[in-house]
Amino acid sequence: MIDVLVVGAGPCGLALGIDLARRGVDALVAERAGTLFPGSRGKGLQPRTLEVFDDLGVLDAIRAAGGAYPVGMVWRDGRRAGEHRMFEPAEASEDSPYAEPLMVPQWRTQEILHARLTELGGRVAFGREVIGLSQDPDGVTVRFADGPDVRAKYVVAADGGRSTLRRTLGIGMTGETVDPSPTLVADVRLTGLDRDNWHLFPPDPTGDGDGTVGFLAICPLAGTEDFQVVARFPEGTAVDLSLDGVRKVVAARSHLAPDDVTEVRWASDFRPRAALADRFRDGRVFLAGDAAHVHSPAGGQGLNTGVQDAYNLGWKLGAVLHGAAPVSLLATYEEERRPIAADVLGLSTSVHRGETRRGDATRQLGLGYRDSSLSEETRTANPGPVRAGDRAPDGTVAGVRLFEAFRGPHWTLLDVTTGTAPEIYGTGVFLIRPDGYVGWAGATSDGMAEYAARVGAKEPRPVSHPPYDTP
Repeated sequence: MIDVLVVGAGPCGLALGIDLARRGVDALVAERAGTLFPGSRGKGLQPRTLEVFDDLGVLDAIRAAGGAYPVGMVWRDGRRAGEHRMFEPAEASEDSPYAEPLMVPQWRTQEILHARLTELGGRVAFGREVIGLSQDPDGVTVRFADGPDVRAKYVVAADGGRSTLRRTLGIGMTGETVDPSPTLVADVRLTGLDRDNWHLFPPDPTGDGDGTVGFLAICPLAGTEDFQVVARFPEGTAVDLSLDGVRKVVAARSHLAPDDVTEVRWASDFRPRAALADRFRDGRVFLAGDAAHVHSPAGGQGLNTGVQDAYNLGWKLGAVLHGAAPVSLLATYEEERRPIAADVLGLSTSVHRGETRRGDATRQLGLGYRDSSLSEETRTANPGPVRAGDRAPDGTVAGVRLFEAFRGPHWTLLDVTTGTAPEIYGTGVFLIRPDGYVGWAGATSDGMAEYAARVGAKEPRPVSHPPYDTP
């Protein structure tokens, strides 16, 4: 029997595999396809996810593989008609060093995560399609279309919006169709456009429709020679994903000729929807990523929320499996992540409908767990700007960068009662969770030991204590 079976080798499943591997958890990632996902679909990495990737040891590779989002260039009748900024500007600061989203095609993100998982001794079994499972008090038995069953203490369903495991468990999803119009997304090679802009081709303003059906966007994918093509069609349209079909759409909606599209490397169509699983857990099985929540791609929230599901669940599974925390700790996964997913779903839908700009909210730095049963704020008179449940900001204390001190699978003790921390922390004692959120905060350390025993925070590492690299 293994400790954890993760079903699905997308960004969520791979991130969870990395977190478990660095904790010494015996885990296997199983993927139904024969290879990693080949397309660019989730290409936006938000600042909070970049902080997660910093901790997981992949940020340098991610930054080298990606780039900043280009300025949108609006075209009309073959001429440049003006610029469009996709995101509200943001400045990096000491407490938030990653201010802007980074563009990395999803296939490249997954390659980097897979390489890191392999480096840590983790495993991905490709060509393993789940067809069923059964649970008992001691574990879960998962059946596959080919190959032997796998027996695990816990299973995580990270197998996408059409999750086989979620359906097998009978967990429903509540949601809505955000947009009934089918949308084409394709990775292509083409000529005739520069790579300095995200090229936007609005529909003919004299035509029918809501101003978005007939829309075409062609975005250079950072770190590659490819462009991502996105086109929206009237409801009921059968989308042609072939090279000829993509050529016709591009030629009809832009000044490019059909032959300017030289290759289609990957293509898919979808109808934007928003849905939330009715629950994130059934016994020893947890839902994460798209298996738990499905987003409109607007605002770049889905992949990022899934990675952060994994980041929340990984340390809890590790603590329980190693006997450092009671099994009841696992109940806080749904308690914390389902409300976050619900809020982010609303945000994604609002961005899709043009009601909300891509700005502070979509960067996900403000998400937290103040209402969680794991968040214990004991300062009653003046709790300060950073409280229990909040993301723990970066900064420097006694020459030590906090994100370096936090990096790794441990809890971290930050004592700033002498006022040596960055101003954003105020004053107090903070116990930082392994996923970078404040678990406990107090004016002094009184009461912290009891909290630490309850959540499995054995021997938290003081900020002044090296090493700071990921084991």
